[in-house]
Amino acid sequence: MSARLDSAQPYVIGLFRIVLGLLFAVHGAASLFGVLGGAAGGNGGTIAAGTWPGWYAAVIQLVAGGLVLLGLGTRGAALIASGSMAYAYFDVHQQAALWPIQNGGELSALFCWAFLLLVFTGSGAFGLDRLLVRRAADDGERAPEQSPVAAA
Repeated sequence: MSARLDSAQPYVIGLFRIVLGLLFAVHGAASLFGVLGGAAGGNGGTIAAGTWPGWYAAVIQLVAGGLVLLGLGTRGAALIASGSMAYAYFDVHQQAALWPIQNGGELSALFCWAFLLLVFTGSGAFGLDRLLVRRAADDGERAPEQSPVAAA
């Protein structure tokens, strides 16, 4: 059973990456363009350009979420996304209360840890990272290993 699950690991990580990137990018699009309910699920409103930290967070969400969704520069984009969510949790949410359930920071905490996981696992299957690595290997360049390491 364990061997079968291990063989599916790159595909599950790839699907996880796609869903995570899509959900993150949608948050950014909602805040920047007022789609899907707008900023913070409001009445279609947007965040004013240049407003700290909300507008910058929305740009990070849209760009990093899109890169993670595509699996392009996944580790770097995921690191930036994870850091932005850590900032959101500690600077915005934790001022209200210690625990995420009390301060409304569950989503920030989950996004932070999920993106940190992708920093270490990589893009998994279905990502443009793998396509570019494969193309570089076909051209004779030495390509780094992209497969995740399974726990023993």
